[in-house]
Parts: sequence; C-alpha cells; structure tokens
Amino acid sequence: MFRIAPSPGRRAAVACAALALFALGPAGRAEPAPAGSDFLRFTKDTPDDSRLAVVRHGREVAVFRAGSGVVPDDCARGQGWLPDGTYVLGAHHTAYDGSLVKGYAIELGSKRCHDGTVRSQLFVHSEMTRTGGRGRAENQRWDGPADYTSHGCVKLSPADIKELYRILDRDGWPGTLRVERP
Repeated sequence: MFRIAPSPGRRAAVACAALALFALGPAGRAEPAPAGSDFLRFTKDTPDDSRLAVVRHGREVAVFRAGSGVVPDDCARGQGWLPDGTYVLGAHHTAYDGSLVKGYAIELGSKRCHDGTVRSQLFVHSEMTRTGGRGRAENQRWDGPADYTSHGCVKLSPADIKELYRILDRDGWPGTLRVERP
C-alpha cells in the first residue's frame, strides 16, 4: 500500500481545522467572544488631539483622531472633556437635529465626575448639518484641526464619523465606550 503525502495547502487546512476544534465549547459549539471584548475606546491625550478606536475581540481594528472639550478638566460642564469610565452607547443617528449637535451622532449616557458634577447630553459626533453635509454656521462647518474641540463630547471629523458608522453598521455596534488616559 502506498500513501500520498498531503500538499502544503492541505496540511494548513487540517491544522486550521484542528485549532478550530480547540476553540469549541463543551457542546461542540463555537464560544462567543468574551463579554466586553467589542467596544469603542476614547484615549484622551489633548482636547484637540486624542484617539477613538474600534476594538473587536480585544484588538483595535480602526483608530480615528478625535477631540473632547476645550479644557482637560473632566468636571467643567460645557467645556471639559469626558470623564474617565465606561459609557453605554445609546441611539445612533445620521440626521440628529439638536441645538448644537447635528447630523451623525451617537448618544452617550450621563456620567458623574469625581467632584459630584453630573455630565449629561454627551455624544460622539462631528460638525455638520442635520443631513450630514457642511453648513455655514460654526457648529455645522468643519474648518480643520481646531474643530476637534467640543463642549465635552467626543468629536470626529465628518469623514471619520461616516467611516466609523460604515464599520459599525457592517460589523455590529458595540454596547459601550471606554474613556481613559494613555
């Protein structure tokens, strides 16, 4: 009897199948990713030059320049950046029409600062018109790097927030945003 050696491609397929078996749970079904392994992460560096990352299964899959606030004081209502901690992601809009926030906007839950101040009306958003275009009023027009600062929300460029929505619509929306310092 003679034996045919498997090709390199066949060996790789067999190895992958064996590894997949080890990833199965006791009932032979694939285990879900650990709870909390998919989230958005806002890493605060400066109010106008920080980062928002999409984290999937513990790995960053997309990173965007972002800003928050005009001063690094977490508790300064209407001008400080987001307090550290975990936020529940609320509704996500493509045509939000608030007094300051327009267009693409992800609602965030309220957060109590270390001094007891409650921060509310928080979003991940950009500067745009309600329909996602460029407006004439300052809170609707993106002029460049200075526009990353906000009244305390996480703020992305219009192109980046549209790309963020594209990624999240395609791969699924996480439930939380983690805000932390580097």
